[in-house]
Amino acid sequence: MGSIRLEHVEKWFADHQVIKGVDLEIADGEFVIFVGPSGCGKSTLLRMIAGLEETSRGRVYLDGVDVTAEPPSGRKLSMVFQSYALYPHMSVRDNVGFGLKTAGMPKAQIAEKVADAARVLKLDDYLDRRPKALSGGQRQRVAIGRAIVREPKGFLFDEPLSNLDAALRVEMRFEIARLHQSLKSTMVYVTHDQVEAMTLADKIVVLKDGMIMQIGSPRELYEKPDNLFVAQFIGSPKMNVMPCQRNGSGVNLPGSGHVTIPLPEAAQPTSLGIRPEHIALVEPGTGNCDARIEVSEYLGADTFIYVSAEGFDTTLVRISGQDIVKEGSTVGLQFQTDKVQFFDDNEQAIR
Repeated sequence: MGSIRLEHVEKWFADHQVIKGVDLEIADGEFVIFVGPSGCGKSTLLRMIAGLEETSRGRVYLDGVDVTAEPPSGRKLSMVFQSYALYPHMSVRDNVGFGLKTAGMPKAQIAEKVADAARVLKLDDYLDRRPKALSGGQRQRVAIGRAIVREPKGFLFDEPLSNLDAALRVEMRFEIARLHQSLKSTMVYVTHDQVEAMTLADKIVVLKDGMIMQIGSPRELYEKPDNLFVAQFIGSPKMNVMPCQRNGSGVNLPGSGHVTIPLPEAAQPTSLGIRPEHIALVEPGTGNCDARIEVSEYLGADTFIYVSAEGFDTTLVRISGQDIVKEGSTVGLQFQTDKVQFFDDNEQAIR
């Protein structure tokens, strides 16, 4: 079992409040990712769960038991850090089993647990190597193996892939996803990379300035963000946002643009959000507004088109890589109206 519950937890460093009354429930076996910009408090919150940071106020529960005052060793959680922290003079086998050895476990039992972890992480062929003979991804798997053999109630990951190059990050994302499916253990994972969050998580917790902005599945956060911050933080490339003003059966955009779309009777949107893939290029004068193509980026399967229009920032349009456009030309932008999102002057979503 590995359910985790936080009840109005706060963290203060002297007079500075880093975590501001967070309430959160993580079910047994769930893969939850904390994501947000640098300084939002995501690593601090993870360390509070681990017991590496004292909880200033509030309570931390593990499987329904209050562990707020328990040291890290009493919480039966394993943590994997950004730094591999492997012993360079030891083999992979000895690195993975070191914690069990210091705990006094019999050698035969240690060997069995190390072999099981190596099989899960595909490290069987590397057990007699030292860390310097391994790639970055292999070293990270060793660090994860060291956590697995302890058979913890849950795993805590603090930006474990940030030291790897792009190709290795993709490979390790797959490894961690497969590990979760195999072990079915609770995993809490911190990253600043929202692509990692979208591809790995059962549930994402978006943080800003020590507060939770929204909790939900990747699809929920992508399709129905609660506020402008989540709308632009989740998704790569990010959502386009432009100012708007209600006008009868829809909204006016800066210049001569207009979007006809049903709105709640009392709604007064000030911003319109639309994702790049939900905009089509059409003939000038036939879409919701006209714009000028500034730059196109051919990426193979997709082409990103940067366009400018009167009264709002550069807008990104995602089209098929098979389509050819001419930079400097004028086009119409046609919005997929069922995908348009509106936000009020408090940056909250209008439903």
